[in-house]
Amino acid sequence: MAISISGGGLTIEDVVAVARHREKVELDAAAVERIAKCRGLLERKIEAGEIMYGVNTGIGEFSEVALSPDQIKDFQKYLIYNHSAGIGEPAPEEHIRAAMFARANVHAHGHSGCRPIVTQTLCEMLNKGVTPVVCEKGSVGACGDLAPMSQVALALMGKGEAWFEGQRLPGDQALERAGIKPVVLEARDGLAMINGSNLISGIGCLEIYDIERWIKQAEIATAMSLEALRANMRPYLSKLHELRGFRGSVTSAGNIRRCIEGSDLLGGVKTKVQDAYSMRSTPQVIGAARDHLAYARKQFEIELNGVGDNPIFLPDEDMVLTGANFQGTPISLPLDMVGASVTMISVLSERRLNRLLNPALSVGLPAFLTEGAGMFSGHMLSQYTAGMLIVEQRTLSMPACVQSIPAAADQEDFVSMGMNTALKTKQILVNANGVLGIELIAGAQALDFRDYRPGNGTRAAHAAVREVVEHLGVDRPLFPDHNNMSDAVRDCRVLDAVEAEVGELGSSW
Repeated sequence: MAISISGGGLTIEDVVAVARHREKVELDAAAVERIAKCRGLLERKIEAGEIMYGVNTGIGEFSEVALSPDQIKDFQKYLIYNHSAGIGEPAPEEHIRAAMFARANVHAHGHSGCRPIVTQTLCEMLNKGVTPVVCEKGSVGACGDLAPMSQVALALMGKGEAWFEGQRLPGDQALERAGIKPVVLEARDGLAMINGSNLISGIGCLEIYDIERWIKQAEIATAMSLEALRANMRPYLSKLHELRGFRGSVTSAGNIRRCIEGSDLLGGVKTKVQDAYSMRSTPQVIGAARDHLAYARKQFEIELNGVGDNPIFLPDEDMVLTGANFQGTPISLPLDMVGASVTMISVLSERRLNRLLNPALSVGLPAFLTEGAGMFSGHMLSQYTAGMLIVEQRTLSMPACVQSIPAAADQEDFVSMGMNTALKTKQILVNANGVLGIELIAGAQALDFRDYRPGNGTRAAHAAVREVVEHLGVDRPLFPDHNNMSDAVRDCRVLDAVEAEVGELGSSW
């Protein structure tokens, strides 16, 4: 069943379905009526000679320059040409599809002033698999994602380039092969395509979805390491976390304990009275990330269903409002902290890895998890790799939302830099898959040396790791293991295996 675009009710899961899994969309009939009604207002005001930003004026510093009636139509075409000013490699198709989906939902409110054919063609491109080729870099996150969304508009016009059935084609050819007529832009149509932070929003929705699942795998990796290190599990009792009251902490402790249910560690193995912070404070740390991620999800779903545009047309009030609803800060700020929280959890993962490898801390495990110490180095170098990844994550965790560089002769003198946030968060997550994969490899190796029964979830995780990486007896090149396990984390193979055994792990959102 197609996902309805009506201006409201969309979730992050809807973005994933359309952008990643190519679910069909349908523009709601009432939304088409609202778009047409709004367009009628705009055309009446143009006819009356009322001055409206970006309709019969220039944009940015040129907002005080009035356009003649003959210029109004062509201005939209040249606006798109001029603003197609990005740089770099093409963005992933799923990012662009997410942005197109989000932009169509903005139009569906009936406050953007474009013609229905613009939004209908955007939906047709999504349904027929025509994805504009868009440079990954160029947006400063206000006045929206101007440069990348202009390349989307180019393809809508039959210009630029687009992907279709695996081929990179000129825009007109891609539309022709898909049976889509290019749109000839008229007044306001071009600006209505670009004046919002929809690419930041689309990328962020995909990242939040993936990070929510990554966090569950971080809890699974924690459970494996705790079992291998003979941890005292009393810090994971639900009552302890309920007394403080943070929902994320309660959820995280519960997930870790569920993985360990059925383990000898809960009754038959001697443990310390109190373990190091990296072992006993994990629920508080991961829980804090969970609580912030829940807030970020709320912010992104508000943005997904809101009116991000400028100007905004109100047909019922016969009013045009100029403001800054394109500003990316309401989503770039929480996304900055989502990336930092992933780095924080990765640092915690590396500290547990250190305890697994260091014979002074590993409670009887062989040094670097090898029985041939001296001749063999075991997983010594795995920690080097994890450390390198974390340093890059830390570098990328500097917030972009404080990095504004003014533009447009200081007319646009504060911008969100939210695209930098989205791109660096993507790389933080790529690195996090590697860090977590390395801890999972080490945790599985360490459990191979223990003679007690692990928990039900931990055993499932161990088996999932062993489907990807063999036990390390004699030293071998480790980079295939690291890369393969990183891919397995990305694909949630460990999570799927554990949830098949113990049921769905808890969420805090």
